[in-house]
Amino acid sequence: MTKTANLADGKTPDRPLASHPDVHPVLIEHRAERAADVQLRIADAITKFAGTMMFVYIHAVVFALWMLFLEKSPWQTLTLIVSLEAIFLSTFVMIGQNRQSSFAAAKANHDFVEQETELKQNTVLTREIHALTTEIHASLTKK
Repeated sequence: MTKTANLADGKTPDRPLASHPDVHPVLIEHRAERAADVQLRIADAITKFAGTMMFVYIHAVVFALWMLFLEKSPWQTLTLIVSLEAIFLSTFVMIGQNRQSSFAAAKANHDFVEQETELKQNTVLTREIHALTTEIHASLTKK
């Protein structure tokens, strides 16, 4: 199965993700690494869902039902469940932050290498232009 790029406008091009010019090479590599690891895919799915309003609505309804019908005050079991859920969700948030950090570092490194390559190419071109300009100037002044 070939993955395709999701562009900023929400459209998916006909070309595969790896060949799309608008997708950063580090992003392609990052997505491939994430897709290859089942644990990371699960963590991404949980983090993605936990960051939605649907997650909030579901919890509000479940907590209200729990407090009204399943357990009377002071809700010790509910407190335990919510505490455990907070521990796990914070772990998933940290996993996401670590992922973002590693992606940012890889992208910064890639960008640095690209900028250094461009600087070297520009330096070579500038020297060649200078040499050609000097030659043209010398040939014009000899006449």
